[in-house]
Amino acid sequence: MIRTIRLAALAAAFLLTTMAAAPAAADKPTTEQLLSRLSTAIDNLKTLRCTVRARERVNGKYVAAVSDLKLASSPLRVYLRNQKGIEALWVTGQNDGDAWVYPNSFPYVTLNLDPNGSLMRHDQHHSLLDAGFGSIADIISGSAQRKDRAFERSFRYTGDTLVAGRPCYVLLSSFPQFHYVAYTPAKAETTTQIANKFGCGEFRIVERNGLSYEALVPAGKTLQVPNGYGRRTTVCVDQKLFLPLIVEVMDDKGLFERFEFSNIVANQPIPSEEFSRNYKGYKL
Repeated sequence: MIRTIRLAALAAAFLLTTMAAAPAAADKPTTEQLLSRLSTAIDNLKTLRCTVRARERVNGKYVAAVSDLKLASSPLRVYLRNQKGIEALWVTGQNDGDAWVYPNSFPYVTLNLDPNGSLMRHDQHHSLLDAGFGSIADIISGSAQRKDRAFERSFRYTGDTLVAGRPCYVLLSSFPQFHYVAYTPAKAETTTQIANKFGCGEFRIVERNGLSYEALVPAGKTLQVPNGYGRRTTVCVDQKLFLPLIVEVMDDKGLFERFEFSNIVANQPIPSEEFSRNYKGYKL
């Protein structure tokens, strides 16, 4: 009898311990809470250091890059160096709005390039000015100009996972109606303006229609434009930082892009000299 009571007590203690260790259902965020906290964390970033692994589909082939990034906001300053030794620096109010770019190849001189231009955005989906989590903020916020907001409303919190040992919430957008639609501007528009209307990003508009980023699309010219950002979009959100560790976008052709963020140091001071061309170790 005593043994039976002891076993029952041990079982009860084990159950209580298990229940205490497991997160209560009330502790799980709703989709709306998670999206709100993710957006707030991105908006509140003052500084960021991280490593970014990118895999992007360009002209039917995949381009991979690993880059170390430094970023400060208010005013915006961005420094990036990839595994090929290519460096880029952009600072608000300097260099006539151009970025300094060291190509680490012949003729081994620093170039002045428009960060939103075709030369600098060759083989990559996003502008240097969207480095860090800027493009991700655009994906989840979508386009305020679209009345249905169908893509943005398709995100759902679907559970938890581990990314490099860090607990993450998983946000999933399932948007099977993703496709290209015909769009004819009533007046001349830039590719940026068109992308903002559809919340689809500029890259596929430029690629699909054989345009350049500098192009002004004339009134009456019909383009093929995506009706959303992707068919299936997965965002793994760090449960402590509330910043993305993985963003993966699938479209009608398969994997469109994937970004992995690691070694994240957020909102820790970065000396201003690290956003100077002459900072030690830079080749700019």
